[in-house]
Amino acid sequence: MKTNLLRASVILLTITLWCSAVSAQDVPASVNRVVAGIPVNYDEALVGTYTLPDPLVMLSGKKVKNAKMWYAKRRPEILDLFYQFQYGRVPEPPKDMSFNVFDKGTPALDGKAIRKQVTVYFTKDTSDYKMDILIYLPADAKGPVPLFLNVSFSHNATVSNDPGIKGGLIWGRDGKKVPVNRAAGFGRIDINQFLSEGIGFANIYYGDIEPDFAGGYKYGIRGYYQKPDTTYPAPDKWGAISAWSWGLSRAMDYLETDPQIDSKKVALFGVSRLGKTVLWTGARDTRFGMVIASCGGEGGAALSRRNYGENINHMTHPTRYFYQFAGNWRNYKDDFSKSPVDAHMLVALMAPRPLLLQTGDTDYWSDPKGEFLAAVASGPVWKLLGKKGLETDVWPAAKQPILNDLGYYMHAGGHGAMPGDYPIFIKFMKMHFFGK
Repeated sequence: MKTNLLRASVILLTITLWCSAVSAQDVPASVNRVVAGIPVNYDEALVGTYTLPDPLVMLSGKKVKNAKMWYAKRRPEILDLFYQFQYGRVPEPPKDMSFNVFDKGTPALDGKAIRKQVTVYFTKDTSDYKMDILIYLPADAKGPVPLFLNVSFSHNATVSNDPGIKGGLIWGRDGKKVPVNRAAGFGRIDINQFLSEGIGFANIYYGDIEPDFAGGYKYGIRGYYQKPDTTYPAPDKWGAISAWSWGLSRAMDYLETDPQIDSKKVALFGVSRLGKTVLWTGARDTRFGMVIASCGGEGGAALSRRNYGENINHMTHPTRYFYQFAGNWRNYKDDFSKSPVDAHMLVALMAPRPLLLQTGDTDYWSDPKGEFLAAVASGPVWKLLGKKGLETDVWPAAKQPILNDLGYYMHAGGHGAMPGDYPIFIKFMKMHFFGK
């Protein structure tokens, strides 16, 4: 007992020193201080002190002494806590899943790419519960290539100005589907920057898996698994983030069958709530060789116990994003310290595979410093597994990337990924997938 109390005191002291050693963010007065009727704290002086669960101490109090114990006992224990208390449990892979490669390899993008398109059918009934994967591979590839897999708010047809991309429908907030507007350009990405480096690019529209609004489970994959006599998933069952994550695992099921793709070198990328999604996916599905999580914030890479910006109460409020999480997570809205999990534990679940946390220095709502502190606190796990964490507790300024096995990069600007971030992503992929 004395040992555990001493350990907790050390962790508490360390966090206090971090908070005092790093300069406070200068938050403009125009930033919203109340959301859903709940105050938002942007004052470093009011963050307070907190104690993080030690990722290398079992619930029984036993210390994790080696990698074997981590993989066999502690990692499954932490993963189960996230399933039960934050994201919700997911079903097993479907038995009747099938793939239709309807575009088997068409020259595209002025001859620089080979385009492939695949429909993944989650169920035997191919009329519903399905998603499309858009894939571009370097035209001059001599063998299987690494892949940057983007789970996106945008439909595949808007990612590139390529008329050969299959059109389709997107979800509106009113629960209705409308035809995608190809000319909208929202979500457009310079795909050639990946192709020129020998990296493939793929896109999945997250609404194919499940729509993003309260009640959306009725129309998405959760609705297929929902028992007829219940009206909403049980408190420990999957929220929308776990549903999107489950769908990404089905994408990996396909990628493992494609000889033109190195399925062990897939970098999974998402922004905001999809940043949370890719981080959770990498934690629960170790087939993904890398995760690049952009501005995951609260419920993702930022510490919940650190009361700064968005918090559990904001996220799980009935007027906001409660449907994205297991119902149990709402239990910690009034006292974040009672949650059995926190972001540093989620970050640790990615080890030893490469992870890059990308954020913005004015994205106060998502708490970029909270993401940095979570990464620092996960460091002992990376070290235990023979990998390099951030290896610093000094919060870097914008445009100063840390690109170890665990990476952190903060651009000068707000929420999301900017065009200038993608060269950093590519550099990180080449470091870990191509060697130095």
